[in-house]
Amino acid sequence: MTLDTREASVEHEDSSLDLTVVMPCLNEAETLETCIRKTLETFARHGIRGEVIIADNGSTDGSQALAERCGARVVHVAAKGYGNALAGGIAAAGAPYVIMGDSDDSYDFRDCPKFLEKLREGHDLVMGNRFRGGILPGAMPPLHQYFGNPGLTWLSRLFFRCPVGDLYCGLRGFRKASVEKLDLRTTGMEYATEMVIKATLYKMSIVEVPTVLSPDGRSRPPHLRSWRDGWRTLRFMLLYSPRWLFLYPGFLLMLIGFAMFAIGLLRPSDSSEADTRLLLLAVMSGLLGFQSIVFAVFSKTFSLTTGLIPPDPRMERLFKVITLETGIFVAALLMVLGIAGMTYSAWTWNAPGSGTPPLGPIKGVRPLIPSIFSLVLGFQVLTSSFFMSVLGLGRR
Repeated sequence: MTLDTREASVEHEDSSLDLTVVMPCLNEAETLETCIRKTLETFARHGIRGEVIIADNGSTDGSQALAERCGARVVHVAAKGYGNALAGGIAAAGAPYVIMGDSDDSYDFRDCPKFLEKLREGHDLVMGNRFRGGILPGAMPPLHQYFGNPGLTWLSRLFFRCPVGDLYCGLRGFRKASVEKLDLRTTGMEYATEMVIKATLYKMSIVEVPTVLSPDGRSRPPHLRSWRDGWRTLRFMLLYSPRWLFLYPGFLLMLIGFAMFAIGLLRPSDSSEADTRLLLLAVMSGLLGFQSIVFAVFSKTFSLTTGLIPPDPRMERLFKVITLETGIFVAALLMVLGIAGMTYSAWTWNAPGSGTPPLGPIKGVRPLIPSIFSLVLGFQVLTSSFFMSVLGLGRR
């Protein structure tokens, strides 16, 4: 069986099956037999009606023939990548419950009954936790064990409130229907991270069970690349969390900008050149902050309209209050105030018959700064409102 796309296949649905174990494979002939044998023996020992699927991603070491001889079903996934391989294997699963795990003999598939028990209790996603179960010497590089995995797990809890203590654990079980509902999009190592984050966003039931990590049985280096795959996970988290990527930094910049505005404007009009520079910095900070906040709204709207995240009632309420017409009104008000301020500043710069000397270059520029800020901010509100309306066309 060959899967050239990531669409679900019903060719092998079997109502008599309890569990499907999916193992992604790329040249795992050294360890594949051990993993399959442990799984099938566990099925027999615990009376589990199960199957083993090897999601082969283009092996050239004979892994496919070896898997079939050992009693597994091979699904050939043409699209390269860890995520693609898993998605192909999951799509071909015939049982309602699926357990996925690497085929390098680092995970003990004799733990399958623990995962199946939790799934039968009604949970959608059952994660293994290697920090609770035990990491044997040499099984995980110190960089991953003490920094990478705990750090990224902490960020997942901070950004998304993921109820897990081992984000990267590759041994996990789930309801096939639940994962299909998530509509996972990534193709690489971040596929497993996307699964946890989206399950959290969809408010699915997630629990953990302890599992042991052993040194893998391969003689070649692992497919995982620490810095590349760690960055891909971090990048995915940031792209999926516009609050932390855009919204919070934007609010901070605007707060700093308005604070500098207050300091600069409340000082006497004959204050030093430093205050004028402070006002210029306030304009920069305020405009950058507003733009960052707008990007957060754009990103959230795009994610909602494309189905990347579940519907958010808060955004629906926001869309009812902040309409295109509201944006146009606020933008017009800001731009009129800005133009009025600039006109007034130009008139008082060297008013005829005033009997006063022309303002110096610094004092002359100082009153213009708030007016320019208001005009530019109004234009940004106007264009952002129209762009938001374009993005909102996809919403029902």
